[in-house]
Amino acid sequence: MNSHAIIDGLLGYVCLVILLTFHEFAHAWTAWKCGDDTAHSQGRVSLNPLVHMDLMGTVILPLLVVFLSAANSGLARFIIGWGKPVPVDISQLRHRRRDDTLVALAGPAMNLALAVVLMAVAKGFDLLHLVSMAEVAIQMTLISLLLCFFNLLPIPPLDGSHVLKNLIGMSDEVYWNLCRFGFVAVLIAIQVPYVRMVLNVATITTFSAMAKLVGLG
Repeated sequence: MNSHAIIDGLLGYVCLVILLTFHEFAHAWTAWKCGDDTAHSQGRVSLNPLVHMDLMGTVILPLLVVFLSAANSGLARFIIGWGKPVPVDISQLRHRRRDDTLVALAGPAMNLALAVVLMAVAKGFDLLHLVSMAEVAIQMTLISLLLCFFNLLPIPPLDGSHVLKNLIGMSDEVYWNLCRFGFVAVLIAIQVPYVRMVLNVATITTFSAMAKLVGLG
């Protein structure tokens, strides 16, 4: 097993946890501001990673990916991770469909905003000749962008599916029935070459544009 790959993987894991924390915080904060205090009452409007971590989705599976990848196992590509879903009571939202869409988009928007900040930080480290720190910031930028675009996939229960649901006027009952098969649907989708290509192109194209903008391209 490649020890360097394990170290890089664990570093990536720490970056992932930080970025997931901001992602879930954005959902919780937006829901609170739109009238639903469910997440707020559960302490989810917080940047404490522990309140957003799911034992299986944020700890066990991502760490399993780290070690499987270090062992060059193809099984790693069949595993996904996730943060603890933010509870949202859409009946409490002031404008049901509009606010549900805003809550859904808040997570990806946070990841996009973080990517912009992290790219600027990477440029700052580069100017100071702190190469290793710049590389960490660049890695976090890529992970944040991937999280943004991955969550925008229109597959229940990902954020993009909420946007699609509200755009086409799908009933909540139908949507939640679809969510029952969501994990399997997402797992299958990320194995499809075209889906992986779209995510890769969106991530790399956005990253390259941002890097060029700050003079790192």
